[in-house]
This record gives sequence, structure tokens and C-alpha cells, in this order.
Amino acid sequence: MSFEFLFAPVEELDAWLTGLLEGAPLAGALVVAMLLGLRHATDPDHVVAVSSVVASESGDSRAAVRLGAAWGIGHAATLVAVGLPLIALRSELPHGVQTAAETAVGVVIVALAARLGWRWLKSDYGRSVRTGRQAFGIGLLHGLAGSGAVVLLLLTALPTQLAAAGALAVFAPMSILSMAGATGAFAWAVTRPAVEPAYHAVVVPALGLLGLLFGLWYAGVVG
Repeated sequence: MSFEFLFAPVEELDAWLTGLLEGAPLAGALVVAMLLGLRHATDPDHVVAVSSVVASESGDSRAAVRLGAAWGIGHAATLVAVGLPLIALRSELPHGVQTAAETAVGVVIVALAARLGWRWLKSDYGRSVRTGRQAFGIGLLHGLAGSGAVVLLLLTALPTQLAAAGALAVFAPMSILSMAGATGAFAWAVTRPAVEPAYHAVVVPALGLLGLLFGLWYAGVVG
């Protein structure tokens, strides 16, 4: 079982946008960095994790936006805190750290899916179970798992460290907006009248199962 196919579309889009970075003036490079940041929330690991969080909150759009923003702030904080030193040193995140972070993200996705499944079995949708602080912490971990790839992309595509740092400074806040927007949009979509009748009976358990399988694969437990 592999979920690699989910990553192919976003990787192709990133490759195309990265091609626009090469040889672009600084202003153009910053615009591309903005677009990369706005796309970042659609990474499959983000989407799967966010869907479990939103479903646990009964599709509350306002709560979803708040949690998505907290998630994005944590993610951006790690990107900047880790990314700027890596750019200054023209270095990469150690492979062991990257692997450990990705494994931890997979474990978190499994935990989110298991929590969603438990709430579904208990029909426990009356109260919020996820706080902004928790979402911020998950975002910190997600940022660590993704910072190496983002920094490598910017260092490879841009001619100077200053340009790469400027692009990261644009990318990070745009990723906050994209994550808040993505969670809000997902919550809005699952509460539409056409979806509502099947939401608790079909959508929620399906999301829980998807999150469980994806998390186990992402953590390297299953191949």
C-alpha cells in the first residue's frame, strides 16, 4: 500500500513554479514564493491531518479556520527558525532529523485518525477537543518535517542566500493563510446540504480510515 500517487500532482506543480524562480528578478521570485506558500496547505499529509481535525470539530467553519491558523503559525515558526540558519550556512537539515520528524508526523496523523474514529463510535460531537495550542504544536512538528525540502528548493532555485531568505519570509506567512483557508474551506464543504445526510454515517468514518492508513504509511510502519 502506497500513497505516493497523492504527492505527484503537487510535486509537478511545485516543479513548474520552481522553474519560474530560476533566473527571475527578485520581485518575480517573491511572487512565486507567495504562490508556493499558498499551495503548501494542499500537501497530502496536511490535507489528511486537517481533515481529521475538522471532522472532529463537527465541521465548524469558524473553529476550523482558527485551528488552521494556529497550525499554520506553528508550521511557519519552524520554517523560519530552522530555515534561516540553514540558508545562512547553505546547509541541509540532517537526514536523520528529517526522517524522525516525518515519522513523528505519521504517528500524529494516526493519533488524530484514531481520535476521530473513537468520537464517531461514541457519537461524541458536542464539544471541541482540539485547542489552538495543540494545533500550534502539531504545526511546529509539520514545519520541521517540511523545512528541509523548502529550504533546499529555495537554495537550489535562487542565486543568493539573501534572495532565498526573502523568499522564505514570503513563503512562511502565505502558508499560514493557505492552511487557515484550507481548513475553513473543507469545513464549509462537508457541511453543505448535499453532504450533510451522509456526513456522520459515511464521511467521518471514511476520513478516519484514510487517516489511519495514510499515517501508518507516512510513518514507515507499512510499505
